[in-house]
Formats: sequence, C-alpha cells, structure tokens
Amino acid sequence: MKPSNKVLGSVLVVLCLMIAAEAWADCTSVMVGKKATADGSVLVSYTCDGWYDHRLVVVPGGTHKPGETVEVNQNVCYQTRPDRPLKKVGEIPQVEKTYTYFHVGYPIMNEKSVVMGEYTWGGREENENAAGWFMIESLQILGLQRGATAREVIRVIGELAEKYGYGDGGEALTIGDKDEIWLFEICGPGPLWTPESGKPGAIWAAVRVPDDSYAMGSNRSRIAAIDFQDRENFMYSSNVKTFAQEMGWWKEGEPFVFHKIYNPVPYGSPYYQQRREWRAYNLLSPSVKLAEDSAEQYPLFQKPDKPLRPQDLMALNRDVLQGTRFDMTKGPDAGPFGSPTRYALTRDQKPENRKLNDWNRTINLFRCSYSFVGQVRANLPEPLSAVAWFGEDQPITTLYMPVYAGTKKVPESYSTGDRTKFDMKSTWWAFNFVANWAELRFNAIIEDIRAEQRRLEEKFFAAQPEFEKKAADLYKKDPKKAQEMVTQYVNDTMTEVDKDWWALAWNLVGKYSDGYQMTPEGKQLTLGYPTDWLERVGFGDNDAEPKK
Repeated sequence: MKPSNKVLGSVLVVLCLMIAAEAWADCTSVMVGKKATADGSVLVSYTCDGWYDHRLVVVPGGTHKPGETVEVNQNVCYQTRPDRPLKKVGEIPQVEKTYTYFHVGYPIMNEKSVVMGEYTWGGREENENAAGWFMIESLQILGLQRGATAREVIRVIGELAEKYGYGDGGEALTIGDKDEIWLFEICGPGPLWTPESGKPGAIWAAVRVPDDSYAMGSNRSRIAAIDFQDRENFMYSSNVKTFAQEMGWWKEGEPFVFHKIYNPVPYGSPYYQQRREWRAYNLLSPSVKLAEDSAEQYPLFQKPDKPLRPQDLMALNRDVLQGTRFDMTKGPDAGPFGSPTRYALTRDQKPENRKLNDWNRTINLFRCSYSFVGQVRANLPEPLSAVAWFGEDQPITTLYMPVYAGTKKVPESYSTGDRTKFDMKSTWWAFNFVANWAELRFNAIIEDIRAEQRRLEEKFFAAQPEFEKKAADLYKKDPKKAQEMVTQYVNDTMTEVDKDWWALAWNLVGKYSDGYQMTPEGKQLTLGYPTDWLERVGFGDNDAEPKK
C-alpha cells in the first residue's frame, strides 16, 4: 500500500526530530516527594543539555500599575547564541504583583521556593501550531513570576497557553514547592487553531508525584493514565480529551494514557530516553530490577530503596552508566583513557546500516550548559526554604554550590560570558575549560576533579545546618538583614568556587601535558597507555621484524 501524505509527513518529522535530538534537544529531570527524602524536603534535579544560556541572573519582582503590559518573546533560552536572536511576538497584561525569579537558559526557582526543571518530548506533528505565542521558557518565566505554589504555577502556565496559544514542541516541566511536586506536560493545539477560534490554544496535563515516591523524565512524555475524577492529583486542559477524540487517537471507554495518545513515537533511537530512565530507577531503586533492554515505558512512580538526599541526585546527574554493561568509560569507543564523552554525529557520518542509531545516551552529557538540584524545606523561612545546588557546564566535572531563594544578586562572573569566545571573567568558561582539558587523559584528570568536588561540596553541606540556623534566627528579628546575610553567604561561596576552579584549571595545565604527569617534587611520570588498549590497536604490528 502506498503511504499517505500524512504518514510520510510523520516519518519526516520523526527523522527531523531525531536529528535535532542528536544536536540539542536534550534534558533530564528527577522529582522526589517529601516522604521519599532523608530530611523531608522536596527535591528536583535538572540537566540543561545543549547550547542554552548559561548565565544565572536574579530577576527582581515588584508591584505594577494597572494598564502595564509585559512582552512575550521567543528564543529566550538561546541568548548566548548569535543565530537565535530574541523575537518579540506580542504583549499581555501585567499582574499587580510579581515574584523574584532565577533565570538561566530556563528559569529554575522563585523567591516563594518554587523550583522547576524541564525536558523536551517533541510529540506529534498534528499538534504543531505556528500561531501560538508561547515557547515553554516564556511560560516558565511568567509561571514563576506569578505563582507562589506548584499548583498556582501550573494554573498560570495552563491559562496563558490556552489563551494566547502554545507554539513550541511537546515539553515537560517538573515543578516542586514546600509541600509537593508535579509533572506538567504540554503540546500545541494543532495547525488550525487561531486566537479567534475560541478554542484552547494548548493541550496539557499534570500529575502529582506521590509523597513517598520519585519520578523521572528524559525526552519522552511520561504521564500515563489520567483519572479525570481525581482533581487532587491531576490537572488538565479542557480539550485534552476532545482533541484526541476528534483526531481518532482515543475513544470513550478506553483508558486515557496521555503519553500513548500525544507522544506515541518518541524521537531518537529506541533507547535514547529509556536508558536514562532505567538507570535512574536502577540506581535509586535497585530492588525493583527493571528490565534494562525494554524500550517500553517504565512505571512513572517508584519508591526509593532508601531516603534520598540532594547528593544522590547530584551523583545521578553525573552518571555515565558506570558499572553496567553499557559503561561509557569502557570499550574502544572510550579511547585509551576511559572517556565517557561521545561527541554528536551528523546523519551522513553514521554507517549506512546505523542511520537511526546513536551512542548510548547518559544522564551526564558533555554539552550540558548547566544543571542543578533543587531542595525545598517547609520548616525554614522564605529566604532559606529553597536552595538550588547549581553547577555550570557538564555535571561530571562541575561543582554544585548553594543558591538560596532569598538571594538578591550573584557575582557578575556567573551572569556574563560569551559562549563563542574564551573569557576568564566568566565562571562558566572555567568549568568548560576543565571539562575539555580532562579529555586529554580522562581516567587520571577526573580524579583531581573529583577530589575538588568532594572537598568543596562536603564543606558546603557541612556548613549548611549552622548557616541556616543563624539566618533563620536572624529572620525572626529582622527579615531584611536575614536576606542580606543569605545574599552575602551565597556570593561569598560562589566567588570562592570561581577562584578555586580557575586555580584547578591552571593546575591541571601544569600537571598534565604532553602525555606526562608532573609530581609536586618536579618529577615527570610517564603515564603511557593501558596494555590491553595497546594490544587491541595492534601495537608493534608495523615492525618488519618484531622484537622479542
């Protein structure tokens, strides 16, 4: 049977999305309920994988006069990319009060202790709409500016997208507050929608993560069956069922499984998303023993084998499948020095019979712009309740430092930086430089990096209880001074990290060069190559008369 234009169009879209996935559209996020953590906090982790804006900026909130408007822009997340200029699409009415929020490529937190991660899932071409004003990052901005809880943020985002139209691909947000955490997923209303149609301009759904469980997502829709009678644990747009019915994707009486309806064919190779999902559950709930070779969806919610801490999610962000049969530090593709980095491939570079395949996709990724682990506690005052453990560049070589929700500003080196030019005034470049220098001899240099990670991260976690107690006590007497104390602490810490990582960078330059390692005593050690690698590449085969 000759394929229809609709089928051919779908195939082309899937192929385009696969190419896009290889290039940029990657992120991973984990959500943890308060009864699944060691200290009763809500946790959110997020890796922003691609060339997105790395600059951390505190955007002040405020009060606004009647009649004020706010711009709606596209390409907000790409503002260190010269080829993606900001594009204004319109203006909407401003609200009376907005909250301070923390902006990077995608917003991560606001002063009300709402934290937010993100991941892309693409979806069907039939949902695409060019008339929609909103990209996901603009919705995130307005949600964090206008919402004091996760539920409020979801309502704000949903209402704005429905009113003004959603023009982005399928996206997910992981949204936590002092009490609960939600997974929100959204896609467009189809090409026929216009602002004058009178119909909702977006399709979305959200599910609450059980307090005793965690969940994760990685570039495919994860919301399963929606219970439309349970308004406590589900939220959704008014058209989520009707659109699916009109398109013939769902019939009344069938289970309404959101991901099967709106994202039946995830982009990328068969295990592009699955391997990260499996690995997260494998590490956090090893007793569950999920099948590692199943490309089907795993259950969204799992209970951890032990209560989780922010450090567990940091380790997860840094994971490269080590210790499994997929270990990225092993095998010929890891090179002689066990590098987990696998650079992106264009389609024409791949072998003819492997055009639809890719490298194993790990949670850590070399092209990550930044990542964080959000920790939200209900027993602390507003400026201290949420802390984003923030790290520039890829997780495996980054350092996570505390940024509290009450922080009023951050050091300039974190809010600047041209990605097309090396800049020693930008902290991001310190981390990116160290990550790239590590590729010279990964198995040796990573140990120097890990030593600094342990030294500083253990120091920051050890100092956390005493600092928070002092700041909380001061807050009872003088909230303004407490916020100043928080800001000073964060800035001192971030300044220390900037100085330390540049020092580490130049130490690595002197310690590892020309294939040698310099000792503190000034001796030059020959590191050479692993014997098994030399045997694998045929060392000595070119000698006419091999020496015994």
